[in-house]
Amino acid sequence: MKIWKIEKKAPLELLNQKDNLSSLLIQLLYNRGFTKISEMEMFLRADLEQEKTLSFGAENETKFYNPFLFNDMEKAVDIIIDHIKKKKKIVVYGDYDADGVTSSAILLETLQILHADVEIYLPDRVSEGYGLNKGAIKTIAQQGFSLIVTVDNGIRNKAEVKYAKELGLEVIITDHHVLPDNREDLPKCPVINPADKEDNYPFNFLAGVGVSFKLINALLYKADLEPNQKKIISEKTLDLVAVGTIADMVTMLGENRILVREGLKVLNKRKRIGLSELIASTSIRDDKDMESWNIGWQIGPRLNAASRLAHANSAFALLTAKDKDEAKELAEELNLKNTRRQKITKEMTAQVEEQINKENLPAIIIGVAKDGQIWNEGVIGLVSGRITEKYYHPSLIITRLVEEVEFNAEEKKMIPKKVSFKGSGRSIEGFNLIEAIEECSDYLDKYGGHPMACGFSIKGEENLKLFTEKLEKIAQEKIYTKVLTPKLKIEAELKANDLNIKTAEDLDILKPFGQNNPQPRFVSYKMRIDEKTTMGAEKQHVKFRLSLKDGINSVSVWAICFGGSKKYQDYNISDTIDVVYYLEINDFNGRRETQLKIIDIKISE
Repeated sequence: MKIWKIEKKAPLELLNQKDNLSSLLIQLLYNRGFTKISEMEMFLRADLEQEKTLSFGAENETKFYNPFLFNDMEKAVDIIIDHIKKKKKIVVYGDYDADGVTSSAILLETLQILHADVEIYLPDRVSEGYGLNKGAIKTIAQQGFSLIVTVDNGIRNKAEVKYAKELGLEVIITDHHVLPDNREDLPKCPVINPADKEDNYPFNFLAGVGVSFKLINALLYKADLEPNQKKIISEKTLDLVAVGTIADMVTMLGENRILVREGLKVLNKRKRIGLSELIASTSIRDDKDMESWNIGWQIGPRLNAASRLAHANSAFALLTAKDKDEAKELAEELNLKNTRRQKITKEMTAQVEEQINKENLPAIIIGVAKDGQIWNEGVIGLVSGRITEKYYHPSLIITRLVEEVEFNAEEKKMIPKKVSFKGSGRSIEGFNLIEAIEECSDYLDKYGGHPMACGFSIKGEENLKLFTEKLEKIAQEKIYTKVLTPKLKIEAELKANDLNIKTAEDLDILKPFGQNNPQPRFVSYKMRIDEKTTMGAEKQHVKFRLSLKDGINSVSVWAICFGGSKKYQDYNISDTIDVVYYLEINDFNGRRETQLKIIDIKISE
């Protein structure tokens, strides 16, 4: 049973300053951390501090933060320009997820426009893993490249950068991941990373694609082009900036919100052939603009499916495709991979659940592939996410990799001689997962992540045993029962006179929704069920007609829960219920009416 928790009421002095803002909107913005009307208005206008922005000087240009506020941006841009002028070969070294692929695509395309001799390198998720690796660096050097520019990786690759320099390569790191605790462990090269609190950049939470966009703009500012040309080149990349930012689940406040808002405008023009074909291959309607949830649930997973089951090159090829037929073929390929990925994830989740003692859940759930059990390491993070969501416990899912085998004469079969492990984890609010992982780092080969998610590798059975034992002890000490009780955060209570189209339309001003700026959840108490019906081919959806009275005010609205017919089968006509929901507009056959999308229901006290 989830605990319903309504956000703290905004101070009266703030609510009384409302001017042109409704009390509800002030409350929602207060929930997002804004404590001044001026801050709220700036958020709604999607403005940034003007003294920290930089313009190309073009007409109707959206201003973003000045990329040269990064300490090393000037140095990085000068190095790239020097390589372009001297026709030296540059490689963009990306990552295999949606953020990394979009980061790579926009930087490569822009460098090509600026006449750079540039190519792309995306590591294989399984054989190479995340970040720079010496094998790839050696190959890059042998192929005559003289500069590596990373996107969405590299901040913890000090040794690899040193190796690259020994081979005569220059390196520029652009990343957004957490820095090493000791600054001495930073790579010795120009580093552009908003997560660096000692840097001057005013926003710390860009995705990798956002950092790549900053480098592009810095290059364009110095390019010998007309202001409108610079604007066109920059804006052209914003569709992928939106995709990568949403897919990477970074905060949707600050500059990210503006990047995504402007990116969705570009995306909805459907000018990028690859994205257009990928959208067409889904159930996304042609007559409606795409929103952030379309990317998070439909586009991002398809791009990520490429590297989870094969190689990210197919996702990259789709995003940069110039031929419609090729793009259509690649989009269909990603669709098939995504369907297969869903099946594998479901099967692996079931296997992990077989290991869980549901009557006595541990503080942290750790699922490890058994000897002979093959778990696809491309989806272990997804499985961890499902386990954590279902049981509301932090979880680690660890797959077993057999590196060497030997023949056992007694058993007359090949048995593992050398094994290693790769793991991925997801956490819950109140338990810092990467902090706990760092305490166990003596047993790890490599690791990285943030408070809510991590990835790591381990060599040998003994290290795995010691690692899990120590982590379980840490989790037991730090996790308490109240932490493990799932909470449903509710933004505000709505009364009968709030449940109308105008209120639903007013919420659109908060878009795009995402991390730290979620679609608002509301609650209404003592709603009466007047009608109940099931829908869908298997009657899996349920729809209620609900009425609410507050004094002289009353309203009747439809409320729907997709896949909820079994969950709410015991709720019947004339029951009085409390409902948590999203307030939306149902636009069907030209008729618009208010609709509640149900999140949770309880019988009223």
